[in-house]
Amino acid sequence: MTAPHPICDVKARPAIRRWKAAFACLMLPLLAGCPSQPQRAATPAQAQAPTLASPVQLPQQAAIAFNAQALNAQRNQRLIDQVERSYQSGVTNYRAGRLDAARQDFDLAVDLMLTSGYDLQGDPQLNDEFNHIVDAVNSLEMDALKQGNGFSPKVEASPLEEAGNVTFPSNPELMQKVTEELAVTKSDLPLVINDYVAGYINYFTNSKAGHAHLVSSLERVGRYKAMIQKDLAAEGVPQDLIYLAVAESGFQPQALNARSGAGGMWQFMPFAGAYGLERNGWFDERFDPEKSSIAYAKYMKTLYDQFGDWYLAMAAYNWGPGNVQRSVQRTGYADFWELYKLNALPAETKNYVPGIVAAIIMAKNPKQYGLDTVVPEPEVDSDTETVDYAIDLRLVADVTGSTVEQIVELNPALLRLATPNDISYDLHLPAGTKDLFEKRIADIPEEHRASWRFHVVQDGESIATIADTFHVKAHDIAVVNDMKPDDDVDKGDELLIPVAPAAAMGGIHSARYTVRHGDTLITVADRFGVTVEDLRTWNHLRTNAVPIGKSLVVAEPLRLAPSTHVRSRRGRSGSRRHTSSASRSKPSSKKANRP
Repeated sequence: MTAPHPICDVKARPAIRRWKAAFACLMLPLLAGCPSQPQRAATPAQAQAPTLASPVQLPQQAAIAFNAQALNAQRNQRLIDQVERSYQSGVTNYRAGRLDAARQDFDLAVDLMLTSGYDLQGDPQLNDEFNHIVDAVNSLEMDALKQGNGFSPKVEASPLEEAGNVTFPSNPELMQKVTEELAVTKSDLPLVINDYVAGYINYFTNSKAGHAHLVSSLERVGRYKAMIQKDLAAEGVPQDLIYLAVAESGFQPQALNARSGAGGMWQFMPFAGAYGLERNGWFDERFDPEKSSIAYAKYMKTLYDQFGDWYLAMAAYNWGPGNVQRSVQRTGYADFWELYKLNALPAETKNYVPGIVAAIIMAKNPKQYGLDTVVPEPEVDSDTETVDYAIDLRLVADVTGSTVEQIVELNPALLRLATPNDISYDLHLPAGTKDLFEKRIADIPEEHRASWRFHVVQDGESIATIADTFHVKAHDIAVVNDMKPDDDVDKGDELLIPVAPAAAMGGIHSARYTVRHGDTLITVADRFGVTVEDLRTWNHLRTNAVPIGKSLVVAEPLRLAPSTHVRSRRGRSGSRRHTSSASRSKPSSKKANRP
């Protein structure tokens, strides 16, 4: 048997990637006679076919294809090496406690991929790297970004997190009181009272921390209650299952579990295509209150269709349907409370369902539990503008006359202070501002909406003072507004502010600059329209001295994830796999057949 060509034999060249070796085995028979498969004699028809290339053309075409493939691979590898260097730098900074520096490194790692111009979806090598980086960053940044960038609200612990594994002795008096209440309590769930539920009612009533967290949850629910109830009704899910969010997030859209990666109001896990929610380097729909609530309603309906019981569906939401199904089959009981008594559930799930039931009972009987003074927050009201271009959220705030905090709060799914480019996105605006947004944004060229600003002149301002505020030249403001630098401006005048995007001058990232001979912090700050203090803050500098060759961050770091709260170690006892399990058998009665 003929010996294999050394490049065709993967074992002979272990340093060569398997895909390259496989490609070589396909191409080298034409180039060097590598016997990848037995040769067959050509038939006369094949020999006379006029479309066959000449013996000289075949090696030339193969060589061109091979060279193109090799060049693409080299190009991809250079990008991947840059991305990995930035990511590893972020990991180093993260472990050293330099959280802001870690955030900048992680931003850069993702930006390098997104701004490369390469086909990340079509190229398997780049697609794998992008998914790897996004997943790794979203995992590590949970803790690194918990300090946020000043725009995202601090996320509180949910009431059940604070409760932990509460245990209280049996309280016959409380049991009697709640039993009487349930007789007149209207609910679309079969509410029950037992020692387990009573224990959580006791905790939420008498624990200062437990009561405060429950109150906060019931205040926040007002923002989303009408929307969630509409989604639950559309799927035929009980309205009172809205209170499952008390256990999951306390109705906080940007809640995020740093240990498991579960995120959003309904704490969905971050795997590709989960629940029909899109997730990429620009936005994560798990944090979108409306889209995630629709996904929650659909998923709960799926769980109920599988188990035929809302309590088991809640348990499956927490522990995973496969785990609950196995417990049902092992014990023979398709009943949550029986599984509880038989210790066939993990501690977290045993506490999860009673805690939710307790919250429902208390929310529906507010006066009895000191909740009658709770005032729900106003319902979130917004206009929606679908955009398919990148626009900085600071510009959105400018043209709508609102604040960046308001815009971020209305768009919690955005992972950055900007919308993505060339991807359709539903941008939420303060209610009543859509017409104003469209009118003002029309004057700003689309290619400048990711950097330019908009300003309404205030008393005492001039073009010069406005230029100083935005770190731009008065001449540039005058030019784009068809004025002269010394022209007077009046209160209420609307001006476009041509803030230049940070250019990649000597660096590898649009928000970085490599210091050259003769540079100082003052000259760099002037070049990029920022302040010296900004440069010192963003780059953790103690002096104005910068060595030649140092890479400086020259634009305000963008946030890559929402502010987070790290859950305690008593969080989920197992990985929650919210996957459809409709194909599994559904228990036909409360007492299931034993396996």
